[in-house]
Parts: sequence; structure tokens; C-alpha cells
Amino acid sequence: MIKFRPKLLDTLPGYSRAQLGQDLSAGLTVGVLALPLAMAFAIASGMSPTAGIWTAIVAGLLIALFGGSRVQIGGPTGAFIPIIYGIVAQYGVQNLLIATMLAGAMLVGLALARLGSLIRFIPRTVVIGFTNGIAVVIFLAQIKDFLGLPIENLPAEFFAKVQALATAIPHADLPTVALAFGSLGVLLGWNRAAKQVPWMARVPGPLAVLVLATAANALFALPVETIGSRFGGIPQSIPPISLPALTLSDLGRLISPAITIALLGAIESLLSARVADAAIDDRHDPNQELMAQGIANLAAPLFGGFAATGAIARTATNVRSGGRTPVAGIAHAITLLLVVLIAAPLAAHVPLATLSAIVVLVAVNMGEWHEFRELRRYSMNYRVVLLATFVITVIFDLTLAVEIGMVLASLFFIYRVQTLSGVERVVLPAQAPDGSSNAGIMAFQVFGSMFFGTVGKIEDELDPEQMDTTMLVLDMHKVISLDTTALEMLDTLLRDLRKRGSDLVLCGLNKQPGSIIQRSGFLERLGSNRVCDTLQEGIEEARMLRRLA
Repeated sequence: MIKFRPKLLDTLPGYSRAQLGQDLSAGLTVGVLALPLAMAFAIASGMSPTAGIWTAIVAGLLIALFGGSRVQIGGPTGAFIPIIYGIVAQYGVQNLLIATMLAGAMLVGLALARLGSLIRFIPRTVVIGFTNGIAVVIFLAQIKDFLGLPIENLPAEFFAKVQALATAIPHADLPTVALAFGSLGVLLGWNRAAKQVPWMARVPGPLAVLVLATAANALFALPVETIGSRFGGIPQSIPPISLPALTLSDLGRLISPAITIALLGAIESLLSARVADAAIDDRHDPNQELMAQGIANLAAPLFGGFAATGAIARTATNVRSGGRTPVAGIAHAITLLLVVLIAAPLAAHVPLATLSAIVVLVAVNMGEWHEFRELRRYSMNYRVVLLATFVITVIFDLTLAVEIGMVLASLFFIYRVQTLSGVERVVLPAQAPDGSSNAGIMAFQVFGSMFFGTVGKIEDELDPEQMDTTMLVLDMHKVISLDTTALEMLDTLLRDLRKRGSDLVLCGLNKQPGSIIQRSGFLERLGSNRVCDTLQEGIEEARMLRRLA
């Protein structure tokens, strides 16, 4: 029976008033941090700021209620920006909502199949490659609002986007540029000063710059684009629950975008949970976390929201602020809800250039740029996988980048294992201690892994036509695994030897090779007496079989 248990249930027994105070304080801090990020990420994704806020509220609440991490904060993230923007540009907003719900169903399916731990099989090189690639894509997408460029619809395709930006840059709006750089400067200065001034550390930098820029715009009516001028503000009410319209023709087209959302959502949420584990000395349940992410992505589109996942920066802020249970995540969602119901009209004065500055800093901070400097210390295989994933993410899309990155990593792994596997001749003395002759007996030690990637190499070393022997002994105590391709090779070797009046003896079989040899029926064809525990026993068996031949 599949058992799912949210972390919330594990934290409630013995829950204290002191912990409640810490969780509420952390939830309030993360909630005010999430407000500008949710709006900024939504606008950068081609969605309305309202959609971003309700994604943070609904997904944040459900991920806290049903998640497998004690401190995970869920909502829209910067990593989703290029994915969501591309889907909106190609399929439209309604189809994005459908793709998000399909991704939610896929995440639930992964959880039910207990596949949460498989996400860890994605190599670090691939994760770094697409993370840095996403950061570059986000940065490029923000140039339009950061500089106030007169581009109606920024293309999603890389080369068309670069061309459009290059053409429009001479027409940058100076007041927007000034406000954007000013906002970025204030944000950087605030974050730096917060490390030394205690009260500033309690106010997130994005919130501080958002309040200052909004107040300046409200007082002086700056000639810049705002949430009010582009989107008409944010409704001061709870949106009605509605299902997006779905047709069967749309469903087939949206499978690929849904897989992309589900893949990135699973990777981001589980990476965030692992980072949080190290900070609070806990261990998350990956399958429960995927279940929560699936539920959140199924529910958020009902309120006009879009894709959500675990947010590393907000989760880290939650931990630093004292949050230790999912109550903090619930408080973060309630804080956002109260802001919408009370202060939504003020959002009309928020300058888009300031939100763009916030996203630009997020993009710069999310990239692991030091990894490029460290590339010279690693092998060529490492560099190729990381750079290929990075370039393909920037120029094409995340799904293709992960697919090619995984294929390259797998091929390089196969090559590496192949170089560590092989066959060595064991030189036998002319006579055994009892005086018996070893003439006509050849022994080889096989080591490493016998699988499809090493079969050709092993076959060349064990070619019966190149052997002058009546008995072949293979010492396999250093063989860690054996697949069906290698088993077929052993079967062919046995037939070829017996055609020449020779025979085969195996010795030192480990658990996995021994199991597949028995289950496949090869042991019956070989003869159980031809499988020995040690090389010495195998040679003795070979001498006896030679005498009987």
C-alpha cells in the first residue's frame, strides 16, 4: 500500500507557542518578499501580476499543507520564466493553464510511482548547465522592460529576440532606464547594508525597493510604465474558480510543454528541499513533495495561476527567519492573501522598471557562474556536458537541453566504465602442486562491468579462434554486473568452444552475475559443476574435465 504523510502531521505533536511565534514571523517575512517576486516573475513570463500573486497564494498554501519538507516555500520561480513565456507566446494563456494542470497530474503520477528519488540521477553538470542557461534567458527577456524598449511582443525564439532587442536599443526610454538602474542600485545597496544593519535585515531588499519606487511614482507621477498602465491594476478580490476550456486537439499539442513544466518543477522543488535539509538538519520525503507539487499545479490554474515549484531563495529566507514547520509556509500564503484584499489598489503605481530590476538581480544570482571559471579543472567530458546543456538551453529550450545533456552524460559514463572494464590473462604454472599438468588450460580474469558497452572489448580478448586450449577458465570475482548482452556473449563463447572440443568454467561469481546466469537458463546449458567459487577450484575442475574429455 502506498503511504503518503505530509510533514505538517509530523510537526504538530509537541508544537509549542514559541515555535508558532517563530513560524508566523518567518511566514510574514517570506510573504512580503514573495509579493514583488510573484508580480515580477509573472510579468516576465508574459502573464499578469494578478496571476503571479494567486499562484504564490494557492500553490504556497497547498505545498505547505501537503509537502514532504518542513520548510519548503512554493510559488512561481525565476526558473520558469522562459518556459512559461514560450508556452504563452506559442499556445496562449488558456493553454498554459491546461499544460500546468497536465504537469500537475504528471507530478502526482511520479509520486504515486515512488519515483521521487530518480530526480537525483540527473547529473550535476546538466543541472548547472540548464540553471545558468535559464539565468541568461531571463536576463535577455528583462532588457525590454529594464530599458523601456518599444517592442510590442518580444519573440520567444533566441535569435529573433536578440535581433529585436538590438534593433530597439537605440530607442530606449531615458526615464525608464534611470529608474531601472536606480532601483537596481538601491537593491544592491540595501542587500549589502542589511548584512551590517539589523533592522534592514528584517526588510527584504525587493520589498524595500518596491515600496520606495512605488512611493516615488505615486508622489511625482514619473513618466514610466506601471502595473496600472499595462494591466489596469490588481483586483481587490478572490478570483472565481474556473476550469480552462479544453479540446482534444489542444491536449495532444500540450503534452510536450506539460512534460517540460513537470520536469523543471520536480527538479527545482527537490533541489530546494535538499538545500533546506542541510540547513535544518532534516530529511524530506521526495515522493510526498512531488505529490504536493502536483496538487499545487492542479489547483493554481483554477484561480488563474500558473506553474509553481519550490523556491530556493524564499525557502532559504524562511529558514533564516526562524521557520521550522509548514506553518510558516501557510502563514506566508495568508500574508499574501491579506495584502491582496487590503492593499491591492496601491499596486497600480508599481513601476515595471523596478520589477524588471528585481528579476535581473534574481537572474544574476541564480546562475552558478563560478562553475565556468572552474571548468579547466575538470575533464573534457564534464565541460562538454555542461556547456552543451547551457548553450542548448539558451538557444533552444530546456527540455531539449536536458535530453541532450542526459544522453551525452550517459555516453561519457558508458565510455568511462568501458575503460575501467576488461580482461587480463592469468599466467598458470606448468604444473599444479599435486604434479598435475595445466597444459591446454587458459585462465583469464574479467573485471569491471560486463554490459553492452564492454562486450566488444571482452569478445576481442576471448576469441576462441585465437586460443590454443581445451579448457577456458574465467575468474569473474571482480565483475560487479552483467547484462543480457554480455550473457549472450558468454552463450556464444560457450557454443564456439564446444564446437572446437573445448569447454568453459566460470568462477567467483558475485550476486548479480550469478543471479542472471541462473535465471536465464545459462547455468543449465553450462553445467552447474562448471561454476566454482575460486580460481583455484576452477582450474582443478578444468583439469578434471580435460581428463574426462
